[in-house]
Amino acid sequence: MYITTFSGHKNKPLDFSGLFQKATRTLDFLSPIGDLTLRCWVAYAFWVSGLTKIQNWDSTLYLFQEEYSVPLLSPELAAYLGILVEVGFPVLLAFGFLGRFAALGLFLFNIVAVISYPDVGAAGLEMHKGWGVMLLVCFLHGPGKLSVDYWIKKHFFNARTNHI
Repeated sequence: MYITTFSGHKNKPLDFSGLFQKATRTLDFLSPIGDLTLRCWVAYAFWVSGLTKIQNWDSTLYLFQEEYSVPLLSPELAAYLGILVEVGFPVLLAFGFLGRFAALGLFLFNIVAVISYPDVGAAGLEMHKGWGVMLLVCFLHGPGKLSVDYWIKKHFFNARTNHI
């Protein structure tokens, strides 16, 4: 579709369709970088929280005994599982290895964290909402082309790997 408008050159129409297609191709090219950035951003938040729990086990155990009300689990088991999820799943997510599984695991963990800590506060709740949305995007969209999942699928399953 050509629309004739002033383009700075006499009798040369401006090609909006071509500009749109070029912009779309550029964004498609950059999309994997966006996927990687999103995965790493949210993974970092959980990773740091997990490392904090590891650094002071007595404090972590106290929090799980006195502050957090994790349903169905003993405080000690909940603390161990919390550290496992917060340290292990972010690594999987950042590398995009079992990316959807890691995103779903962290998404559910995020929900449990909000439910288990009633004093999270308005600012904390907003942070958890943001992480939840990012994790949901990672889960629904998949880790993208800059991921171990994509590489494995491409090299071992000879399948089209447009979306993973």
